[in-house]
Amino acid sequence: MRIYKHYNKKSFMTLFNGDCAKLFTEIPDEYIDLIITSPPYCMKKSYEDPKADIETFKKLHKKILGDIYRVLKPGGSICWQIGYHVTNACITPLDYLVYEIFTENNDKLKQPLILRNRIIWTFGHGLNSTQRFSGRHEMILWFTKGEKYDFNLDCVRVPQKYPGKRYYKGEHKGELSGNPQGKNPSDVWDIPNVKANHIEKTEHPCQFPVAIPQRLIRALTNPDGIILDPFMGSGSSALAAFVENRRFIGAEIQQNYYNLTVKRIENAIRGNIKIREDVPAMTPNTNTAVAKLPEEFRIVRECKNEES
Repeated sequence: MRIYKHYNKKSFMTLFNGDCAKLFTEIPDEYIDLIITSPPYCMKKSYEDPKADIETFKKLHKKILGDIYRVLKPGGSICWQIGYHVTNACITPLDYLVYEIFTENNDKLKQPLILRNRIIWTFGHGLNSTQRFSGRHEMILWFTKGEKYDFNLDCVRVPQKYPGKRYYKGEHKGELSGNPQGKNPSDVWDIPNVKANHIEKTEHPCQFPVAIPQRLIRALTNPDGIILDPFMGSGSSALAAFVENRRFIGAEIQQNYYNLTVKRIENAIRGNIKIREDVPAMTPNTNTAVAKLPEEFRIVRECKNEES
């Protein structure tokens, strides 16, 4: 078992090399503001149990759901990034299974898990199919624990498609027809996935881009928020939390990927942050680590319109 800890005046970061079930035993009740992760799809990938199947996926989620609910604050959020399980060319939409498992006991809970959005993450690159349309999207399920929750829309607004457009008739004639601070990014996110030439690419075969957790962290937590990722993988959510100056706790059972996350975080602490820019928020977030790093630090980033 390995534990990496980083502290500064405003935040802490704890990375745990082991089963997330063990990590949960160390987390107090109602301690976490946002749980964000992309769990194994149980498709016998190199980093998964070779015996894993769709039933393994269901059992895993049922096993940890109680702890997920316990450690999440009332009003806290869960963001579950998930795709499809594929067996013999037959696909199973895993978000259906997650929704069913997460909500099946809602009638017994004082603070039910409420699905707020089913976000479509679409990307331009992937395997090309010959027997069906090529898959170019996955899902992010956003649940809240109870009715009241934080949603900081102004932190994630994107530029209007027609900035400066005005009403041409009616009682609002001449006034701006859109919010001058930018528009809601909607529930369809076009964010490049991490492939060979992506600046964030590591040896992890199923890495998701930092822009996804970064956008969710901005929208769903405040600057003192605590983020948990029980299936940390290559550490994209950890890096996003660092960049956004949030506190972070994460678990990864595979030692090589745990070591990779530690390396990425240590590089970020030294100022060598390798991320690919999302659409910048209309309202600059001056609380981010990127904004606060000294000018002499080397920040390596990549613009969205470059080739992946």
